[in-house]
Amino acid sequence: MTSPHLLWLLCGVGVILVIASVIGTLLRIRLSPNGQNPVIENLNARIAAWWVMVILLAVAFLLGRTGVVLLFALCSFAALREFLTLTTHNRGDHWSLVACFFLILPLQYYFLWIDWYGMYSIFVPVYAFLLLPVISALRGTTKDFLMRVSETQWALMICVYCASHVPALLFLHIPGFEGRNVILIAFLIFVVQLSDVLQYVWGKLFGRSKIAPNLSPSKTWEGLIGGVLSASAIGTLLYWMTPFTLPQTAGICLMITLLGFFGGLVMSAIKRDRGVKDWGHLIAGHGGFIDRLDSVIFSAPIFFHVTRYFWSTT
Repeated sequence: MTSPHLLWLLCGVGVILVIASVIGTLLRIRLSPNGQNPVIENLNARIAAWWVMVILLAVAFLLGRTGVVLLFALCSFAALREFLTLTTHNRGDHWSLVACFFLILPLQYYFLWIDWYGMYSIFVPVYAFLLLPVISALRGTTKDFLMRVSETQWALMICVYCASHVPALLFLHIPGFEGRNVILIAFLIFVVQLSDVLQYVWGKLFGRSKIAPNLSPSKTWEGLIGGVLSASAIGTLLYWMTPFTLPQTAGICLMITLLGFFGGLVMSAIKRDRGVKDWGHLIAGHGGFIDRLDSVIFSAPIFFHVTRYFWSTT
């Protein structure tokens, strides 16, 4: 689990964070000595939050499969709580919500932990989706029934099912890549999150044409193209750490960065519908867990299944 490739990647990310911290501190000294510049203060808050998240990921990686599965199970729990806080429900949904947190979520990660692909790949979209409406219907409350059930199902799909495909990468059997699957998780998170950051940077520097101003005014075509291409280029240079060839890595990077963008756009649409700016406030400078997971959770299932289909033996 602690392969040299992983250690090099973690060291590289650490160097980037050190440089970012130095730049953020210098900008604060020069432009925001009294905290009067909200952009600089937000930047430093984000950098501090990234330190915490990277350290947590590093510890989980070093602890092995159980540590990674447990970390993402806890993240799913926090994300599910954030999502369901904004959904429509009443007393008739009490037991279905209990089932989401204390039955469906633990079972999904248990099936993953024991590497039962045939179950964790369909458990939420088949069994959970059929079970939840039955539980709510038995309570006899019909007001907003379809909306309540659909929102709960969508919360499970995003926060539990999609998120669980990140640690699921550990259980792929790729010839010649044994013992290094954690690199796939680090690679996925690094490239997708780097794309988010670079889209923001390119958008601030050159952004003119808004993609969906009613959903996310800060997203521009210039930011999207610049961020996706630059993050894909950097990710492609890391092909030697992956089981993919150089052209394959380029295609995969382009795929996951675009999926990450669409994930952020969909999550922005849901937030606008609910009239909130962030999903939560647990992570200073970053909002809630879903605000950090939105890009990754949209790209993770596709990345997992593409890798499994073309490179894994099982």
